[in-house]
Amino acid sequence: MATDYDEVRPDVAESRNASLEALKSANSPDARSVVLELDEADTVDGVELPGADLSGEELIIQVIPQAADEFTCYSCFLVRHRSQLARQKNGHAYCIECEG
Repeated sequence: MATDYDEVRPDVAESRNASLEALKSANSPDARSVVLELDEADTVDGVELPGADLSGEELIIQVIPQAADEFTCYSCFLVRHRSQLARQKNGHAYCIECEG
């Protein structure tokens, strides 16, 4: 007699059906109510830290221009040294990490 080894065993099929029925009968909240609860919590708490009024602060950053021996990778947009240049195609340079 031939045995079909790909067929699901009867004990496994029964446990799948039983667990599906248990999930259906469980009193779990639906996705919409959970999202509403999360949205309400965001508006009540807010995202601002107490005493963190930074409206009067000014951010000062020194921008250093790209050096002659550097390039900007067209894939990751990071400025790299020329020693990390993997290839150039259609005027765009790619670094070793992106080509790896």
